[in-house]
Amino acid sequence: MLGLEIRQFPCLSDNYGVLIHDSDNNLTASIDAPEEQAVEDALKENGWTLTHILVTHHHWDHTQGIPGLKAKYGCKVIGPRGEADKVPEIDESVGEGDTYQFGRFKAKIFDTPGHTLGHITWYFPDQHVAFVGDVLFALGCGRVIEGTTDQLWHSLEKLAQLPRETLVYCGHEYTAANAKFAETIEPDNIHLKARIGEIVEKRGRGEPTLPTTIGAELDANPFIRADRDEVRMAVGMPNADPAAVFAEIRGRKDRF
Repeated sequence: MLGLEIRQFPCLSDNYGVLIHDSDNNLTASIDAPEEQAVEDALKENGWTLTHILVTHHHWDHTQGIPGLKAKYGCKVIGPRGEADKVPEIDESVGEGDTYQFGRFKAKIFDTPGHTLGHITWYFPDQHVAFVGDVLFALGCGRVIEGTTDQLWHSLEKLAQLPRETLVYCGHEYTAANAKFAETIEPDNIHLKARIGEIVEKRGRGEPTLPTTIGAELDANPFIRADRDEVRMAVGMPNADPAAVFAEIRGRKDRF
């Protein structure tokens, strides 16, 4: 019996698409649908037929492929309850506390607002994998577009509680740029230094830096480390609330 099969592939300018497959039930889901043709190519490469699209949030670079894919495959579209009116062709909506059964694999749904108001994360606990859209990036986090910094911080707190070994699939290849900023916050972080070396090597070979893990981010990502004393000190806010520290870091990144 195979576990959840996962295929990540580049699309658009810096997005990643992901397919997940349950071989026992011959089910295949696209995590978001950034680009119709890229999803089609990945399906053909693996010999899979699309049955589901699991949406994290409504932004066009995560949903524009949905109408064409649904027209071709008749796949079921499941998306965030808080953005159901913004996700094209949606069939079912889910939110905090819900579970979704994808064949023999169960996903837990977390509301993770901040980047958008209704953003959700798809977490498969038995497979130790989370699909986080644009909330958390390798060494970074999403911009606050519709929500608040408090919301985004609490979303990151939620993800930080997942087991360290959890694989994290993010929506974009932003890691090299994020690493340059992270260095400005914690230049002496040994985990960050090691990550930077790995990133340079991987990108030099044209390889993705994703997926990452929750543990790797807790060790080196300043955004999710805003509750750590060393990060508070680094930004000159030794006694501040973590949400305030996070807001300061997010503001610095916006100006970086």
